[in-house]
Parts: sequence; structure tokens; C-alpha cells
Amino acid sequence: MRLEVFHPCPGEPALAQLIHQALEQAGMPARLDARRGFDHGMFVPLKLMYPKADIPCVQLSLVDSLDAATHLAIGKALQALDVDGLLAIGSGFSFHNMQAFLAPATADIQARNQTFEAWLETTCADAQMHEAQRTERLTHWDRAPHARFCHPREEQLLPLHVCYGLAERPSETHVSATILGKQAGMFYWRVAR
Repeated sequence: MRLEVFHPCPGEPALAQLIHQALEQAGMPARLDARRGFDHGMFVPLKLMYPKADIPCVQLSLVDSLDAATHLAIGKALQALDVDGLLAIGSGFSFHNMQAFLAPATADIQARNQTFEAWLETTCADAQMHEAQRTERLTHWDRAPHARFCHPREEQLLPLHVCYGLAERPSETHVSATILGKQAGMFYWRVAR
């Protein structure tokens, strides 16, 4: 059985051009692709948030190197955008070990999941932490306890790096949820213009 999901939101070519310019001005090569369809990481949350598909959207792809510092720099480059009402969504997952999702729940798996989640919450939300330290921790996220258990590959975590790079300050809100028996965190930054 194949499930087809549609979210026919309009694109926003003018915003895409501004994003492209901001990245290029920051020395980051970028290209526009008006033919590529939206990824599930974008249309699934938007379908839930805006079911009428009536807000214009632009999707950014991860850099294929999957380098954490590069994704922090992308967020920092996006600080140059002066766009009213901009909503940046870093759609990913703070836990993304598919084998662990499907494995029987054990105390060891739960402990590793919760230890990494606690590290991530401290890193993103501790208001006492200096931004240089926060950036260093996110740059070297794979040194965190059980990081590679929780993220055998980093694609699901890197959207958070872009969002932090855009904000460059502690997250104001952290929400924890249990999804498929695993703890996951969501972080919110409000960037006033």
C-alpha cells in the first residue's frame, strides 16, 4: 500500500532569492531549484500546522557534507534576512535511531536516550551558558554522551543547528514528548526584527 500525502502550498520565489543572496554573501555556495518538490520534513509539520496550505513556503536542503559547523553558519547567514512574519522550522528529530525505535524497550536504551536528551536540553536552553560554549557543544555534538547511539546519522539533528545559528541565544521554550517510546525534545527561539 502506498500512502500519498499532498500539501499544495505555494512557493515564495522572492524569499528564496533573498535566502540565496544571504548565503552567497556569507561565502556559502548555494543554488536555487524551482522544480524540486517539498520534502516530508517540511510538508508533514506544515500539513498539521496549516492544513489549508495557504502560506507560501521555501525549503532549504542540508549540505551534503552534514558538517555541524556549516549548518550553524547557514543559520547565522540567515540573520541577514529582513522579512516580516518569517517562520523558520528546523524539522528533524532529537532522537533518530530507527533500530532502537523498533527494538524492545530496555533500561539501557531508555537511559542512553534520556542522557543525550538532557545534554541537548542543557546545550540549547541553559541561559547561563555562554554562546561560544553553546556553539562549541553543537559543533561537536557527536562528543555528547550517547550521541551516535541517538543519531547514527545526523540529518535529523542538523536542522536544529540552523535554527540555533539563526537565533544565537538560548532557546526560550523546550517541550519534551514521548514518540514511539523514546524521549524527544523540541526547541523554540523567537527572533525579533
